[in-house]
Amino acid sequence: MTENAQQQPTAPITELPTQYTPAEVEGTLYERWVEKGYFTADAKSDKPPYTIVIPPPNVTGSLHLGHAFQHTLMDALTRRKRMQGYEALWLPGMDHAGIATQNKVEQQLAEEGKSRHDLGREEFVERVWQWKEEYGGRILGQMRRLGDGVDWSRERFTMDEGLSKAVLTIFKRLYEDELIYRAERIINWCPRCLTAISDIEVEYQEDAGELVSIRYGEGEDSLVVATTRAETMLGDTAVAVHPDDERYQHLIGKQIKLPLTDRTIPVVADTHVDPAFGTGAVKVTPAHDPNDFEIGRRHDLPSLTIMDEHGVITVHGPFLGLDRFEARSTVVGALKEQGRIVAEKRPYMHSVGHCSRCKTTVEPRLSMQWWVKVGPLAKAAGDAVRDGRVKIHPEDMSKRYFDWVDNMHDWCISRQLWWGHRIPIWYGPDGEVVCVGPDEEPPGTEAEGWTQDSDVLDTWFSSGLWPFSTLGWPEQTEDLRKFYPTDVLLTGHDIIFFWVARMMMFGLYAMDGQVPFHTIALTGLVRDEFGKKMSKSNPNAVDPLVWMDAYGSDAVRFTLANGANPGADVPIGEDWVKASRNFTNKIWNATRFALMNGATVEGPLPDASEMSATDRWILSRLNTTVAQVDAFYDDYQFAKLADALYHFAWDEVFDWYVELSKTTFFAGGEQARVSGRVLGEVLDVTLRLLHPVIPFVTDALWTTLTGGESLVIGEWPADSGFRDKGAELEIELVQRVVTEVRRFRKDQGLKDGQKVPARLELDGTALAPHEAAIRQLLRLQPEGEGFAATATLPVAGATVALDLSGTIDVAAERKRLAKDLAAAEKEKAQANAKLGNEAFLAKAPDNVVDKIRGRLAKADEDIARIKAQLDRLPQA
Repeated sequence: MTENAQQQPTAPITELPTQYTPAEVEGTLYERWVEKGYFTADAKSDKPPYTIVIPPPNVTGSLHLGHAFQHTLMDALTRRKRMQGYEALWLPGMDHAGIATQNKVEQQLAEEGKSRHDLGREEFVERVWQWKEEYGGRILGQMRRLGDGVDWSRERFTMDEGLSKAVLTIFKRLYEDELIYRAERIINWCPRCLTAISDIEVEYQEDAGELVSIRYGEGEDSLVVATTRAETMLGDTAVAVHPDDERYQHLIGKQIKLPLTDRTIPVVADTHVDPAFGTGAVKVTPAHDPNDFEIGRRHDLPSLTIMDEHGVITVHGPFLGLDRFEARSTVVGALKEQGRIVAEKRPYMHSVGHCSRCKTTVEPRLSMQWWVKVGPLAKAAGDAVRDGRVKIHPEDMSKRYFDWVDNMHDWCISRQLWWGHRIPIWYGPDGEVVCVGPDEEPPGTEAEGWTQDSDVLDTWFSSGLWPFSTLGWPEQTEDLRKFYPTDVLLTGHDIIFFWVARMMMFGLYAMDGQVPFHTIALTGLVRDEFGKKMSKSNPNAVDPLVWMDAYGSDAVRFTLANGANPGADVPIGEDWVKASRNFTNKIWNATRFALMNGATVEGPLPDASEMSATDRWILSRLNTTVAQVDAFYDDYQFAKLADALYHFAWDEVFDWYVELSKTTFFAGGEQARVSGRVLGEVLDVTLRLLHPVIPFVTDALWTTLTGGESLVIGEWPADSGFRDKGAELEIELVQRVVTEVRRFRKDQGLKDGQKVPARLELDGTALAPHEAAIRQLLRLQPEGEGFAATATLPVAGATVALDLSGTIDVAAERKRLAKDLAAAEKEKAQANAKLGNEAFLAKAPDNVVDKIRGRLAKADEDIARIKAQLDRLPQA
């Protein structure tokens, strides 16, 4: 082909700008989608429903990478189902976040020199609502930036009127079914938030404390206990030993003196005590330890509360008024003065519970609280997964779910806060207890001696109703009939306990055994590129909005989807987002080139007999990709579907098909028309496949390519069944030739654009029709006068002969390669010598031996590669 024939022809002007600028596309495009109502679901539609309810972010929150990650996946699922013809509802909303929100407003008040008690309950709650209206819900605007295709017309809030009615309804039903009760138990108390918190809101970490061993009693009637919380000895009401421990048989049932106090306490025998651990004797403080509380109940021991709600000591003169940590060192000092400290260990690393919100050390505390009796509810939640009504994905995560629901303790649902759903229990002047449901009047007034319980419900109580309360329950609404049960709950594996189990229990209870969702798709957590947990306190925390500003929302979305292996943590780094930005640019530029060179969706697809092998190859690969992507979506394999789309679009469509077809487009004529229609088809389907993950750039390109209204309401592509294995094998041969010659050119140090005279012997192979394309891709000129083959490459049944005389110094190249070969052979000899030395192998660690084996393998590869390069070079 002549130089003139390879010149790009004059092209029609395309509507696409020369460069893709996300900021100029994304915001405007999203608002258009919303205005057109594309995301608004119709409960009256005859289409099959598909429903996802968003895990409601806290009203105090802002979009972080964890949100962006899960929202990207939920959006992809919903967009695809909408394109497949489903009535897709992705329902948004926010959680009132009791403790977190109350803390925000109390901080504001503190800056004004006030507390909530200065305002009173009613005025404080009003202040929180004002804060919510002014500052809450930032994340909703940020979700728009990400491209969340949620139905904004159905946005809900856990404290709105409808959801509040649902909370009151289910509370009364549970209460009347004796599944809610009030009892004094040990709870986790946060002295900073001044409320009870549930077991799953306690974060355990290794803290450096102290372990002190204290002698109780005198002489033979004494024993030693060890504790990390010496201050709690002031509330001891017994010492426990194992009933079979011979060391303490003479003490069981006796009273011994409790140091620092005027009290004596009994020695009790209890099988909970491990005689092999420590001294085999444990102090028993029923009011400040859950295990001790159970021992106390078994032995009818008194429970002495020794601290107030702030963690301040309330008993025993010398320690009265001391903070718990201050009291700890003071108590140890007093015990030392009496010679009671037998041993001390500092620092002593041990697991300590902290409030997940404010990080304050949690204090176990005996308290009167409201509880849910979870036994029958948890059993139903377990059975629904065991019998297959609900699938957990990945399946190996089921064990974590069963470990929780099969061993769940009763759930403390009362919180000592003012912001939240107030417990609908009223107490009468004569000890009456009345539960008041929605639309019911209280049994009496305060003047008549009636008061409402001052506590509010745990935030997870209301969010546990989310899949059905957001659809209008307890009313039998059209939405509830159409969209419940929901299809998929996609959430992090870290909140199986917080949220997933709660929704399963409440959904099955409230909806007459109907599950709240058919599939639980569990994701991992987003981490930095080195696998470390991201935290606001660490420099590795990333604001996704910063990356969206720099690289576009599509780039952030694609990066997150590309790392989303089921249940596994997701590493992410800025370089990966840049790579995804490059991918969106590649899609833009390649589509622009295609539009300028005749790509079209007009008219029917030509018959296969009219197509070139290259056309048939790309259509065969396209349909294979459609089938793969569908299978990956159905298995929630987001990383695999993103990877498949990336390599199909970039490698096969843009790097191979477009490049192989350039000679056809430049030549013009009927074959160019056919290939233009094929290219239009391939781009149309590829953009549809990519749209759920990267919606902005694909919609902008697709509407330009097809003239269609929007990909949001476009049709999801189906596998047509077209396959052409012969064409696939033929193009694989072309790819082998091009790849092998490119590798050789690189080995010889030739620049990408450097032209080289070449003779191609392709006759008798399937490669012959592709000579023009092969020459263009490899920058191979015709032989010309004076051609001398200085390097010959046999590949794929053909021969490529190159004249490198004018491009490289063969003698110098041979010398360089000979030097590299000698170095590789020396490396091989050294590795073989070490691996053949029995004495060395006997002493060397496994990792050292493995490293030497790796060096040997690398040396063998280098030797084979260099010898092949030398063989291809002419003799100097």
